[in-house]
Amino acid sequence: MLPFLSKLNPTNGPKLTKTRIALALAIALSTDALQFSLGPLGWAFLDDIIDVITMFLTCWVLRFHWLLLPTFVLKLVPLADDLPTWTACVAAVIILRKREQREQRATPSLPPEKPPVEI
Repeated sequence: MLPFLSKLNPTNGPKLTKTRIALALAIALSTDALQFSLGPLGWAFLDDIIDVITMFLTCWVLRFHWLLLPTFVLKLVPLADDLPTWTACVAAVIILRKREQREQRATPSLPPEKPPVEI
């Protein structure tokens, strides 16, 4: 794997705490509510700026996840910004991260194998 891609690996994300989850959901809900209240009437550039800010904030709180990219691109489609896609995406990322963390805790870490002794 390329070195810079290892930083984008979703399993490298921070441990999900209640604070991170609440902050991510608050960001997503407020973004969707703001974009819905602006409506589809000529606010295209403002919607795009809001989406970019939301993408950065969400990546800051939850770390990058590949699921964020289709959401970001979908919000550039006219009339799709009325859908609560940020909220749905953040909820999906949280569910996936929690599942990954549960699996990591369930998998016992094995001690490293000792190299064979050569005589």
